Amino acid sequence: MSHTIDAVILAAGKGTRMKSDLPKVLHKISGRPLLDHVLDTSAAAGIDRMVVVVGHMASLVEETCHREGIEFILQEPQLGTGHAVQMAVPALREGGFCVVLAGDVPLLRINTLKRLVQGTVESEAAAVVLTCVVDDATSYGRIIKDEDGKICKIVEAVDATLDELAVGEYNTGVFCFRTERLIEALDNLTTDNQQGEYYLTDTVAWLVDQGHRVEAVMTKDPDEVVGINTVDELAAAAELLARRNA
Repeated sequence: MSHTIDAVILAAGKGTRMKSDLPKVLHKISGRPLLDHVLDTSAAAGIDRMVVVVGHMASLVEETCHREGIEFILQEPQLGTGHAVQMAVPALREGGFCVVLAGDVPLLRINTLKRLVQGTVESEAAAVVLTCVVDDATSYGRIIKDEDGKICKIVEAVDATLDELAVGEYNTGVFCFRTERLIEALDNLTTDNQQGEYYLTDTVAWLVDQGHRVEAVMTKDPDEVVGINTVDELAAAAELLARRNA
């Protein structure tokens, strides 16, 4: 790609439901850590600089997954996804674009990530979010649109009203921002929510309020954007990846 594209990969979580002290992103499918799959996908999508935000057993994550073109940033304490990206800001290059995604989405397809980046670069949008539509979005943040069908905010499930919870389009946690707009929005985050954390998703409402456009790129396959939080989900992801490779 001719544009500067950075990626911030969120990999600080402990993964308490994995029944192991091992950092969640170091659990393996197809013989390799979850984080390695995400790094491979990002590199194949044309992203040449990746900033990995680590926390739990940070040195082990860095030792296991270090490669050329990666910088590791420590998030301590861990105050939410927005706070994690704030920690990465000094490592971002000016004037380009920034992809933000989690280190536990090993099934994300290269072409999907390319579509997201291309959709941001080719549009006038300040940000583009990868979304998916299902009958029941359970604990995922909902994509809330205005009467003209334009994104106005993302509401986390724990903060959502009943009407908002009925929305089937959800935030997959994969974003692409114009870097300068991302930094401005991060500077204006607050912890005014049920969890008392800095939500990355709140950048969307702030950008819209400032008159910027936020758009969506959709995937029709919820399997490719599922995060791994339990041993059962890890096994299911391994089976899906094996079928895909076959």
